[in-house]
Amino acid sequence: MGAMRVTMTGNREAWIENYRGILEYTGNLILLQGKTCQVCFEGTGLSIDYYTNEEMKISGCINCVKYL
Repeated sequence: MGAMRVTMTGNREAWIENYRGILEYTGNLILLQGKTCQVCFEGTGLSIDYYTNEEMKISGCINCVKYL
C-alpha cells in the first residue's frame, strides 16, 4: 500500500521503509515524510546510519516517535 513501516529495536535503533524524504535532521530530531503522514523521531545523539531510496536506519537514544 506504500505505507511507511517503522521497526524498532528497543530505544536505540529504528529501521524505516517506504519513506519519501528527510524534512529535518539534527542530533535531537529527525523528521521524515511518508506517503500519507510524517514521522518524527526525538531523542539524543540521533544519526542516520545509512539510507537508500526505500529504507534507512536511525540510531541513537530514541525518546519519542510521533506520527503527524
